Amino acid sequence: MGSMQGNFLVLLAMLIYFVVVLTIGFVYAKRSNSSANEYFIGGRTVGPWLTALSAEASDMSGYLLMGLPGLAFYTGFSDAGWTAIGLAVGTYLNWLLVAKRLRKYTVVAGDSITLPGFYSRRFHDDKNVISTIAAIIILVFFCVYVGSCFVTCGKLFHTLFGLDYATMMILGAIIVFLYTLVGGYLSVVATDFVQGCLMFFALAVVLLGSLAWAGGVENVATFLKDIPGFLSGTQIATPIVDDMGNQVMQDGEAMFGDAAEYGILSIVSMMAWGLGYFGMPQVLVRFMSIRSAEEIKISRRIAVTWVVISMFCAVAIGLVGRAVIPTAFATQSAAENVFIVLSQMLLPAFMCGVVVSGILAASMSSSSSYLLIAGSSVAENIFRGVLKRDATDNQVMIVARITLVVVFLFGIFVAYDENSSIFYVVSYAWAGLGASFGPLTLFALYWRRTNKQGAIAGMLTGTIVVLVWHNLIRPLGGVFGLYELLPAFLLASLAIFVVSKLTAPPEQAVLDEFDHYMDAPDDRVPRMAAGEFEAIDD
Repeated sequence: MGSMQGNFLVLLAMLIYFVVVLTIGFVYAKRSNSSANEYFIGGRTVGPWLTALSAEASDMSGYLLMGLPGLAFYTGFSDAGWTAIGLAVGTYLNWLLVAKRLRKYTVVAGDSITLPGFYSRRFHDDKNVISTIAAIIILVFFCVYVGSCFVTCGKLFHTLFGLDYATMMILGAIIVFLYTLVGGYLSVVATDFVQGCLMFFALAVVLLGSLAWAGGVENVATFLKDIPGFLSGTQIATPIVDDMGNQVMQDGEAMFGDAAEYGILSIVSMMAWGLGYFGMPQVLVRFMSIRSAEEIKISRRIAVTWVVISMFCAVAIGLVGRAVIPTAFATQSAAENVFIVLSQMLLPAFMCGVVVSGILAASMSSSSSYLLIAGSSVAENIFRGVLKRDATDNQVMIVARITLVVVFLFGIFVAYDENSSIFYVVSYAWAGLGASFGPLTLFALYWRRTNKQGAIAGMLTGTIVVLVWHNLIRPLGGVFGLYELLPAFLLASLAIFVVSKLTAPPEQAVLDEFDHYMDAPDDRVPRMAAGEFEAIDD
């Protein structure tokens, strides 16, 4: 009976959370649907707190509360810790190097409201070749990304209530889909703010609760030191597995072999995750929508503080979890449930419901952003940019919503296998987007000689190297075992530089625009036809 009552209270807490999220979606629906600009970037009126927390909440997804703790639980500090450090450094550099420049340049470059649109207008690509390629890349990798978020929903309900994974995954997917469909960008940003706060709270509560349960930091450290390489940054723990790939358990203990070396190449490979930020559309669109470039410094401080503390908590939860429930999970995919299981053990039912809503918060905030960006890229850059140049805002938004349906269905297809590891599904999409768009974003903002041909070469090189490296080269191991984002990012950068140098320089109008974009009044949007600036109301 207690268990049924407990499940009811967990469900009640999650239900209240859902109602709040969907209410926010409907509140913003009327304003968001007034124009494509409002629907896709909120009319560039978003303040610094909402910008910072929505950028980080949409970026982190279920990866933060499930993927990262699962990795730390299974093999110790090295993989998860160096990834977290790379992501924290990448977050800081992205806000420092890209945010202000992108906010200013997207306004000057024809008031671009999508990332592919900015690339095309930055290079005066009238045929929209660049934006079409970019939109297709976004569509491909975001389908995978959305799938990883739906995996999170399925695992959550399956672990909490023992309900069927596939049914719960589809139910979670439908809820995300509905509030994105109705509310547009502003509802996504507002709910992201709520979700960012909830994720932060959930991580802190579960970490402190787990440490208390284990009897403090000293007890945890003493236990984990006995596992070879578990707490080392230069070695990695190696679970002993049986023929089925499950970790061997003996006399209530999880069995480990000798620690494996974790050399400089592995560290660089995991730190390279940070490079992905320069090409993440769901983060870059936040920079484009902030009310004023002058408010970016405040946003940067909030965002970096949130990321550093959240990442620390996520990795620590995995490590402490190994001391608290050492034999609970036999595979890394299963270990991604460590946060949920600890929440159930440590917290009263209603509180557990609030905390695990943080996982839903993470996956919902991310998948809604991915859906919206995929929809905006196809509708704005392929439909209006190439197929029907005189399309009305209303037609563009209809196409965007049709795209949402397609990505939603494909995401369900990707997520249907319940043994999917969230960490590996995310790592593939992250590398694809980071390598395709990261180098191009930096070159577009910093090197005036970058041209249209270089931009196309960079995007295609990044995408192709990620696909080839991930599937054909990385399995060879050794020096080739590098995370595919690093070689793809470097080769894409080389392609942009070499092709731009070997082809004709950009036309004078492009160079003039580049020379003056940082001087433009940052709170004004150019009305290109009239050649004048029109202020936006706060």
